[in-house]
Amino acid sequence: MSERIRLKVLELYQEVDREVAAAGPVCVASGRCCRFKEYGHVLFLSSLEAETLLAAAPPYEQPVSPDFCPFQKGNLCTAREPRPLSCRIFYCDPNYQDKSAEISEKYIRRLKQLADAESVPWLYAPLHRFLNV
Repeated sequence: MSERIRLKVLELYQEVDREVAAAGPVCVASGRCCRFKEYGHVLFLSSLEAETLLAAAPPYEQPVSPDFCPFQKGNLCTAREPRPLSCRIFYCDPNYQDKSAEISEKYIRRLKQLADAESVPWLYAPLHRFLNV
């Protein structure tokens, strides 16, 4: 992926961050969002997001399990800046769930449009699929 496309993804992330902040979800720093199996969810991301993440993330141990995020250390994210949409949008706050779904759909659609416009192959898969390459 070119640097130009990566910068477009990062710009989109800034928009997401502003929209999420405006919605005001509460984070209690439980780390549940990163312990996928324990809390019954899967972190999906697109190939654009994976390439953006891998270009700037710290080293991690392989193989990566689908059970948890390898970038979580003591309930904190060590890949905070390049983290994908789902990480930016997901909060455990029950008052935010409807807004979360709305924001997620909007920005996944925008990422897909970017991939199409730039002729980048689209793959939407769990995190571990991208990290175990």
